[in-house]
Amino acid sequence: MREGSLDAPTRHPIEWQSEDFYDEAKLDAEMHRIFDICHGCRRCFNLCDSFPRLFDLIDNSPTGELDSVDSKDFKQVVDACTLCDMCFMTKCPYVPPHEFNLDFPHLMLRYRAANARKTGVPFYDKQLAQTDRNGKLAGTVAPIANWATDVGNGLTRPILEKVAGVHREARLPDFHNKTFALQSKNVALPANREAPGFGRKAVLYATCFVNYNNPGIGMAARRVLALNGVETEVVYPACCGMPQLEQGEIAKVAENAKKVSQALKPWIDKGYDVIALVPSCSLMLKFEWPLILPGDEDVKLLSKATFDVSEYIVDIAKKNGLAPGLKPLEGGVTVHLACHARAQNMGPKAAELLRLIPDTKISVIERCSGHGGSWGVKKEWFEVALKIGKPVARQAAKNGHPHVVSECPLAGEHIVQGMEKLNDSDAQVPAHSRHPVELLARAYGLE
Repeated sequence: MREGSLDAPTRHPIEWQSEDFYDEAKLDAEMHRIFDICHGCRRCFNLCDSFPRLFDLIDNSPTGELDSVDSKDFKQVVDACTLCDMCFMTKCPYVPPHEFNLDFPHLMLRYRAANARKTGVPFYDKQLAQTDRNGKLAGTVAPIANWATDVGNGLTRPILEKVAGVHREARLPDFHNKTFALQSKNVALPANREAPGFGRKAVLYATCFVNYNNPGIGMAARRVLALNGVETEVVYPACCGMPQLEQGEIAKVAENAKKVSQALKPWIDKGYDVIALVPSCSLMLKFEWPLILPGDEDVKLLSKATFDVSEYIVDIAKKNGLAPGLKPLEGGVTVHLACHARAQNMGPKAAELLRLIPDTKISVIERCSGHGGSWGVKKEWFEVALKIGKPVARQAAKNGHPHVVSECPLAGEHIVQGMEKLNDSDAQVPAHSRHPVELLARAYGLE
């Protein structure tokens, strides 16, 4: 037996179709096994709120050991997990192939899946996760929807907090009446035949966020790719299912995985690469879906063909070279490396991307923003999310750059909000965060 593993982390398929996966006694035994290992190690104490909650439960118990902690109290540990995967990827020495076989995030997922089967997902949590439906409906009345969800609206936000549990101060993304998929149909962007990377073809998986909430990210990506010789198409069959994964509804994630992978297969067969525009979605396509449906050939094919957008452009730069024309960005950039990008184990591609811009200072923050998808906007967790993200906000404010970017748009806005709450009169706080590809487009003069 070794104290820790020096081998690359590996993950086992999620046995969600087995009845043992949901068996309460077996789940409780596995919770005790893993929590006892965590208690003896504590290397992950500063990652998120799950681990301090677990260690406080143990330290404040009658024996000071796990044996005197009531299993019903484990729920608070599970609820605090955002499934960011950072404990698995960056801290834990006991992940597979180590014989302890410790996968904390997937244990939290298993608990949520068992709980969802037993009691169901709370009604309003389920509604928040219906991103495709919400995007379509809100998009038809976008000005009204955006007015109602604005943090400055003292009429509607208290109601939303009381009814849906969304904290009245949490920033929510805007909606657009013209989706990214629709905008792309009306804008022809032929590939630049003079670019070193000419000849590549890529289909952009729009993602629910870019499609309904921020089409500008997608349009910036298309413009940059076209300038660099890449022929692009836009496809959006359905959401990747990350919101449902967070709630433990794995069967629904599997349905979306089958739908999306089947829709993208003809493009892959025609030689197109697949680019996901948000890291949570590329993580799902590359890694989570193959663990949920390990025998699905379409899912396997898609996993191998998928790139994160920053990863893809950096690949062009390394293998072909970029088209000329990049100009410096005055004042510098603070780039936050999103957890779900880091979990893809591909390196700091957002930072590499921005360093392609000449004579521009790039400052990197490699720490969790604290947002965690829909988790960070809920009344119960918003203040905790700000606390977790405060070191990031403090560092971004200290850097003093006019540009703050994150591959995760929700994390980026959360960081900006955290900067505002520092009450530092000398801090330069941008109105909004941007995606790295948007700044690359700006450096090219494309926006």
